[in-house]
Amino acid sequence: MSNDALQLILEDTDGTQLETSCTRFAVVWQGKEVWIQQVGNNQLMIGVDVAEGDTEYANLLLRPLATNLVSLELEMESADLDDGEGHVHGPDCNH
Repeated sequence: MSNDALQLILEDTDGTQLETSCTRFAVVWQGKEVWIQQVGNNQLMIGVDVAEGDTEYANLLLRPLATNLVSLELEMESADLDDGEGHVHGPDCNH
């Protein structure tokens, strides 16, 4: 197993568990693919793929609920398709 592999435990409603591993996985949530992968230093990156022509973008909100429990929310916001300056969003613009 590679160092960047994630060990997953998938559980059915009856409690049956299946163990597997992968380098990246997605959960389809509110119609969007929420991707999770390890990025080094024992950190997880969580991202939502944006398709060309999307009029909304996703914000992921992580809130602590208790010592060992967090809440993850997916919120959709309108995409600013024209910023008035003709800026084209790309992978390096950090928008």
